[in-house]
Amino acid sequence: MDQILESTPRTERIDADTILRTEGLTKEFKGFKAVDGVALNIRRGKIHALIGPNGAGKTTCFNLLSKFLTPSAGTILYNGRNISGLRPADVARLGLVRSFQISAVFPHLTVLENIRLALQKRSGPSYTFWCPQRVLDHLNGEAAALAERVDLAHLIDTLAAELSYGRKRALEIATTLALDPEMMLLDEPMAGMGHEDISRIAELIRDIGTTRTILMVEHNLSVVASLCHRITVLARGKVLAEGDYATVSADPRVVDAYIGGGHA
Repeated sequence: MDQILESTPRTERIDADTILRTEGLTKEFKGFKAVDGVALNIRRGKIHALIGPNGAGKTTCFNLLSKFLTPSAGTILYNGRNISGLRPADVARLGLVRSFQISAVFPHLTVLENIRLALQKRSGPSYTFWCPQRVLDHLNGEAAALAERVDLAHLIDTLAAELSYGRKRALEIATTLALDPEMMLLDEPMAGMGHEDISRIAELIRDIGTTRTILMVEHNLSVVASLCHRITVLARGKVLAEGDYATVSADPRVVDAYIGGGHA
C-alpha cells in the first residue's frame, strides 16, 4: 500500500535555479517498481526531455509529476514546496500544468471558444457554460493573441473538429498556455504527426521555452536533440544517464538500452 503523503505543501530549501526536483521517487504496482528511486533536477527556464526505451517508466514518472498517480515513496518538490500528496488541480494552481490535462479542446466549439473557456477556468473555480456569449467577450482579445501565438489566428472561427491533427495539438497547447503556467509538462507532443506538423510544433515549443520551463516526454530523438537543453534517460524505472544530447547519445549504456529495447 502506498505510504500516506502530506496534503499540505511544505516549503523547503532548494536551489534558486531549480524549479522541480524529485528525491527517491518511486511507484510500485503489486511488487513491481515501475519507477524506482528517480532523482530529477529540472532547471528553471530550460527545456528538459525525459526519454528511454519501451517500459522504461517514462509515462509512470510523468503521471507522478502531474499527480495522476501518487508516489509509493519519495518526494516531489516544486519551487521548494513538497507537492507529493496534492491533487492535479492543486498543482495546476501552483503553476505546474500538464498539456492536455484539462481536455479543453471541444470538437464542436471554435478555436476562439476553446481558448476562451480555458481563460475562463483560470479566473475562477468553475466554467459558466450557460451564460450569454457576450459575458465572455472580454476574453476575446487575449484568446485571439494566444491563437496567433500558436499560428491559429487564421483558423480562429474554425471548429476544432475540422482542424488537422497537428493543429489540434497546437490548440491544446494554447489552452494550456491560457492557464498561464510557470512550468509545462508536455506528454509526447509530436506523437502521430507528419514532418510539417512536427516542424511547426517544435518551433512553437522552442518559442514557449523562452518564457517558461518545459519538461517533455518525447519519442522523436531528432526533436529532442534540437530542442532540449538537458535530457534524462530512464531504463527499467531508474535514471540511466543525464546530460545534454551529445553526452547521453554517446553513453554506451544508453546505446545498449535503445538497441536492446527499441526506441520509446
